[in-house]
Amino acid sequence: MKLSIHNISKRYNKGKKRALDHLSLELTPGVYGILGPNGAGKSTLMNIITDNLKPDSGQVTFNGQNITELGKSYRDILGYMPQQQGLYEDFTGRRFLWYMAALKGLPKSLAEERIRHLLQIVNLEQDANKRLGSYSGGMKQRILIAQALLNDPKILILDEPTAGLDPKERIRIRNFISTIAMNKIVILATHVVPDIEFIAKQIILMKQGQLVIQDEPQPILNRMRDKVFEVHIPVEDLEQAQRKYNVSNILSEGDGVSVRIVGDECPSEWEAQSVKPNLEDVYLYLFEGNRSFPS
Repeated sequence: MKLSIHNISKRYNKGKKRALDHLSLELTPGVYGILGPNGAGKSTLMNIITDNLKPDSGQVTFNGQNITELGKSYRDILGYMPQQQGLYEDFTGRRFLWYMAALKGLPKSLAEERIRHLLQIVNLEQDANKRLGSYSGGMKQRILIAQALLNDPKILILDEPTAGLDPKERIRIRNFISTIAMNKIVILATHVVPDIEFIAKQIILMKQGQLVIQDEPQPILNRMRDKVFEVHIPVEDLEQAQRKYNVSNILSEGDGVSVRIVGDECPSEWEAQSVKPNLEDVYLYLFEGNRSFPS
């Protein structure tokens, strides 16, 4: 099973705004985490993959066939959770899932089984008969995840799936996504970097509509070796450190602050030690520091 994005480009505002610029990707079963700042083209890419938006050039293929030509047969194997919570506020959670199951063409017996199973998975069994208008933001996120999974899709696209969830719910959903990804292509766009650091088969980093890098997490982290430093400094030096360097973390300690710095140069003003990088450091290095990895 392979989803291929071939040289996709898309512009808005009569060609003035570039959303995607000759982007190419190859995706097979597993979780792919998409990271990038606002305006990187993540949502445009997902709308093109779902065939809700047509590219200006290039094409998307599933197992070698153009998704536009596949039509309904492609949509039948697709699950999509949008970032925007466009819900019917007067519907109960259960009624909403039944409505979405009908739109997806699920037989009644299968829909009943899937709805019961998914309400349990997203921890909404006790709230299934409450109106969506009374749901918290996190509960709405969970019901949207459930509807995306109703048809047991081969391709699952999740746009900010854990936004608004508390840590326990995030871990539950994250572990579930990791489990079901064994036989699905799961595309997960998020700003919550830890959500993908440990479950993503590959990380896709995007900037201004272009692919920065697509690779497994560890090789990406290896490129950050000797680019993350920790210094222990007096409180009065903190402003100087933040002004001069990209600071990813500040920890208050009894006799000062511990500061995590991301960059190409080891800070010379204070005694610094190189530390193990994480994906948040990568994000800061590439997007806040406006840098790129060597070819």
